[in-house]
Amino acid sequence: MELGGEAPDLGRPPLEEEAVQALRQSVGSLLASYGWYLLLACVAGYLLLQKLAEKTRAQRRDRAHAAGAPPEPDVVVRREEALAAARFRMQEQLNEQAEKFKEKQRQLEEEKRRQKVAVWESMQEGKSYRGNLKRNQQEIESAASASSTVPKPKPNKKPLRGGSYNPLSGEGGGTCAWRPGRRGGPSSTG
Repeated sequence: MELGGEAPDLGRPPLEEEAVQALRQSVGSLLASYGWYLLLACVAGYLLLQKLAEKTRAQRRDRAHAAGAPPEPDVVVRREEALAAARFRMQEQLNEQAEKFKEKQRQLEEEKRRQKVAVWESMQEGKSYRGNLKRNQQEIESAASASSTVPKPKPNKKPLRGGSYNPLSGEGGGTCAWRPGRRGGPSSTG
């Protein structure tokens, strides 16, 4: 073995030996300079190829399902039955809610009718009906607040400005009022 660190001569011609040595040196310097970049590019290319292969497999599968392969009948039947069962359950819930709402409406109407009868009887006896009316209204409001279907009346809020306020008129505003510039030609500026 030689001390220069070179491989022993394996019977190659010297010209080929120089070409191999030059190739080794250029590849070594390329890897030394751009090795990490080349590694990252190879990894990115591999991941890109995997993603594209996955998409093409999915497209082939979709084409096969859409083109000629009809869905299996038992799968279609099961899907339709599940859909019908879900619709039936939803309709039952809707009917149940409608019955509850009708019952609440009947109870409120019955309560109003009783109050009217009570007011009429108190008027026939000559009693004051205003006290009973207020008390009955409070009972109705408490019953209405218990049910979630009857909305609460909104309190009357006073408006922020009067009804005659118009921001475009220039009246009633604050200290800043915009006025258009003078009309005229270039001689009016100065």
